Amino acid sequence: MPANIVYDCASLGSVIRYLDSTPKPPERFRKKLAAWKSRNSTGRLVKKEPPRERPTYSSPACFTLHEGDFGQDGTVIISVRRTYSVETDLRFEIVQRPAIGSVRVLQMLGDIPELLHLAPNRESAERWLANNRYSRAYLEEVTADEVGADVIEGRAPA
Repeated sequence: MPANIVYDCASLGSVIRYLDSTPKPPERFRKKLAAWKSRNSTGRLVKKEPPRERPTYSSPACFTLHEGDFGQDGTVIISVRRTYSVETDLRFEIVQRPAIGSVRVLQMLGDIPELLHLAPNRESAERWLANNRYSRAYLEEVTADEVGADVIEGRAPA
């Protein structure tokens, strides 16, 4: 599916796969394989930004995928995130939506919510938030109504 469908239909916390429809090169071609992996992977949807109109420029809507954290001993050194415009040539698919009863830990950045953590339940989310202080964080539960709306409106993953 094109990127604008992910922007319109996927909820924060969904796991999204992106691909460029080229075949995977053999393992022995390390540079080609690394380039291929940069255009064929998965990530968790953490932010969706609307289009912007400024006097000097305009930008299309975009979304950000969190691909992973790297570090050691529980300390994150690098967090890998990629932002994609709805006009990108990559193809996307929704692999997994957040489960009913899971809880999103969100933070408002301006007027745009950003996913900080997806917990399996409220207790786990509150514990994570107590250990990771954010000034504007709040909790939002994934409800059956949200998941049901996705199925009824045809947004359930294939």
